[in-house]
Amino acid sequence: MTPTRRALATTLALTAALATAPTAQAADTPQHPWYFDTLRVEEMWQHTTGEGITVAVIDSGVDPTLPELQGQVLEGADFTAGAEGAHVDSDGHGTDMAALIAGTGAGEGIQGLAPGTKILPIRVTSGGITANISSRWATAVGHAIDSGAKVINISQTDAQVEAARQEMTEALSLAARHDVLIFAGSGNDGATSNISTAPNSLDGVVGIGAADKAGERIPYSTFGPQVSLAAPGNDVPGHCDGLSGPACLREEGGTSSATALASASAALIWSQHPDWTKNQVLRVMLNTAERPDDQRRDDYTGYGVVRPDRVVIDGEGDPGDPDSPPIFRDWEAGLVPPVTPGPTPETTPDDSAEPAPGPEAEAAATSENGGSLPWILGGTTAVLLVAVTGWVLYRRRV
Repeated sequence: MTPTRRALATTLALTAALATAPTAQAADTPQHPWYFDTLRVEEMWQHTTGEGITVAVIDSGVDPTLPELQGQVLEGADFTAGAEGAHVDSDGHGTDMAALIAGTGAGEGIQGLAPGTKILPIRVTSGGITANISSRWATAVGHAIDSGAKVINISQTDAQVEAARQEMTEALSLAARHDVLIFAGSGNDGATSNISTAPNSLDGVVGIGAADKAGERIPYSTFGPQVSLAAPGNDVPGHCDGLSGPACLREEGGTSSATALASASAALIWSQHPDWTKNQVLRVMLNTAERPDDQRRDDYTGYGVVRPDRVVIDGEGDPGDPDSPPIFRDWEAGLVPPVTPGPTPETTPDDSAEPAPGPEAEAAATSENGGSLPWILGGTTAVLLVAVTGWVLYRRRV
């Protein structure tokens, strides 16, 4: 080959390589955090942005003057002693949670996962420390229900579990009867005391853990039987230098941020399927969640990391019986009168049976005081025809 032809061949080879090489991904920003690619957010927004759903944020208040939250925040209520108003946020926590859910990204602010939702701010804390928090949670939950919220986000914890249980019993029963989903963070003590806290450990509340980019529990995420789902907890948008500063990416957003993203995921699914009940929305969230090992729940990420895109884009997940709760079934049935009029028990395989593969696999649900292990209604079990006869069920390696 002549030098000229060799040079031409080299040029063509390099050109072909550049043409087929993947485009370098832009750096993560508060307007496009890493999980937007994982969850195919822009594609989800072609189907729904969460419109028609109100998410109550029970927290430190929400500042609606931030560019990304203008027009996104309802009037709300303030149950703190000072009663300065739900639009007052002295520490920014509630505002960040609201922005993770419904922020529009305007003004280089936080881009939320479900920008079509409306935020109902309910202020129960001021400066991060509040006495009698359990009674304020109960009042706040009741107000959220009366105000038409379908999803309630509580990115807070309290170690006084029994006190919270006594205070919250009626409010949680009311939420179940009014078809409202409640998500609460499991806490950030996983690497230290790992104590059980409220409200995430209470019956009727879906406990949320924090996961990393690999879908694994982040060490600080408190674990236990109260964890039902997980969501991204690190490198999530926030305001690192106060609400007056620019949006940033928090290295450790905590289970608070994970809870907000779980609430936003529920809002997206419910917006696309407004005729579904809370039981159906939660069921598809559980049986489409992503797990790195098998399809059984564990105490670290529950049933896995939320994947609303699998429901919204791919149509995965079997909503099942609208009146049959996928978890907290015994608790709901024990309410007088029961929330659901004696749902027919789902057919359950033996606890030792191998779990089916895929995002719609059946999984064993636990509840702190449930007394039994009801099974989530899974989707269609994938099977392969082997040889001439017989079916073999593939099991992912634990």
